Amino acid sequence: MSSPGPAKIPQHVAIIMDGNGRWAKARGLPRLEGHRRGVETVRTVVDAAREIGIRYLTLYAFSAENWKRPADEISGLMGLLDYFLKRELDNLIKNRVRLLTIGRTGALPANVQRELSRVVEATKDFKEWTLVLALNYGSRSEVADAARAYAAAVQAGTEKLADASWENFSRYLYTAHLPEPDLLIRTSGEHRVSNFLLLQCAYAEMVFSPVLWPDFGPADLQAAVDEYGRRERRYGLTTEQIKAGRP
Repeated sequence: MSSPGPAKIPQHVAIIMDGNGRWAKARGLPRLEGHRRGVETVRTVVDAAREIGIRYLTLYAFSAENWKRPADEISGLMGLLDYFLKRELDNLIKNRVRLLTIGRTGALPANVQRELSRVVEATKDFKEWTLVLALNYGSRSEVADAARAYAAAVQAGTEKLADASWENFSRYLYTAHLPEPDLLIRTSGEHRVSNFLLLQCAYAEMVFSPVLWPDFGPADLQAAVDEYGRRERRYGLTTEQIKAGRP
């Protein structure tokens, strides 16, 4: 795969994996088959991200709102997650990929929690590549949890209300240990962020791909990275300031 220069490769890419159900419906298949094919895409995209040089990859695997789906679909999704974790452990270790999670994972089924803990523990010492699964994740609930924790810290005297800032508050988010996403990709042609990393993506470039997630492959990821490379990230500055290398 061709790739842009090193400076144009995003360090952190976040993906909203959308379109599994529509992929299955278009083929007259059960929705769960679309999710199963989506799991296969995860391995392909994780490998492609490493090949491109993306150090952090965050995947929106199960949102806090997904609990509203039919019970049999939720059960199937949890089964697929358990299957993915068991199957991918050896591959993650082989490629030295660290697994992390964000979200209220304590609400997931006990067997899934056990597998998550096992894989996270087995890969914790890897530093070069990081795969983050957003599970039972919602940005609004993340902010509520962070605000609660920050308020408790103020009450305990470890934080001062007068020192409140983004830098201080962000240390209480699920993603405190991660760089902010440079690029957010959503598949399936939808143009919304669906309560995903709302604060962290304040300055992320966004690419909305028409490709349904089960069909999303290395070339599609590369196309998004290439699009990212063509954009100028200004962070509130002017083009002239960026070119002059000063604020």
